[in-house]
Amino acid sequence: MSPTARGLAALLCAAALLEGCKKEEPAPVTEDRTLEKLRQEVDRVNQGGAPSTAPGAPEDPNARLAGLATGHEADQARTYSLPSKEAVKVDGLSLQPTALESLHSLSGTGKVSLTTTDLFVRVKLEAQNTGGAPVNVPLSQARLVDAEGKEYPITSDAQTVGGTRKLDHSWEREQHESLVLLFEAPPAAMAPGLALLIPTSGGENARIPLQ
Repeated sequence: MSPTARGLAALLCAAALLEGCKKEEPAPVTEDRTLEKLRQEVDRVNQGGAPSTAPGAPEDPNARLAGLATGHEADQARTYSLPSKEAVKVDGLSLQPTALESLHSLSGTGKVSLTTTDLFVRVKLEAQNTGGAPVNVPLSQARLVDAEGKEYPITSDAQTVGGTRKLDHSWEREQHESLVLLFEAPPAAMAPGLALLIPTSGGENARIPLQ
């Protein structure tokens, strides 16, 4: 029996003892109904049902996280339409956005997985050095920025599990690579105005619109 079911059973026993102590007086109809509801809840939980939550009770973030991790909620990646797939030049490196996705859970090789009650945001890019010389672009310093100006850096553990491992290196002439960048942001950030910021050698940020 689960801890929740044991708790319900204990409450039911306590209510039954209280009912026995009041045999001299007829039990009110409301008490009978309460006992019956408790019995039904115990039976339902013992048969594998999820414990019910009182109406209006605040959501437990830990319970939601556990539900996501165990698959109690569907966790399929959501794909967003990009406003443009035009490449943006960053110090000679051409970066073309190809996909934007969000999801609650990431799975890597083996048994490694991560889950968040916010969203893991996955940005896919095609990168190519189109300049005449090798170039270095610190892609590990890329970050998302939402419509309100709040920034979200690359999430290192998520990047290790589900993204491109080596982001900072020298790009040789015409070198091409497909990249996956991973961030963590609240659902509210996935709205018009969302963009990817890439630092440049001049100190400014190249901006790639995502929403």
